[in-house]
Amino acid sequence: MAKVSTNISIDAETKAQAQAMLADLGMDLSTAVNIFLKQMVYEGGIPFSITRRTPNLVTLAAIEAAEKGEGIHGSFDSVDAMMNTLN
Repeated sequence: MAKVSTNISIDAETKAQAQAMLADLGMDLSTAVNIFLKQMVYEGGIPFSITRRTPNLVTLAAIEAAEKGEGIHGSFDSVDAMMNTLN
């Protein structure tokens, strides 16, 4: 199959981080992009879920309480001291 060149824009930091990780895996950016595109064609869509990391209601309530200073128990000298306070 004939190969074609494609230009994409990536921010420099992301590219450098990706290239470092890929080098550790023994491949270059072009190979990784080709793997991604082939997998996308094979699966008929993006081959992973794209979601936002939204905290659940319990976590949101805990964040809100912490921001208000509610339920905050100072520092602990040991795990036992922390567990005694939690229990």
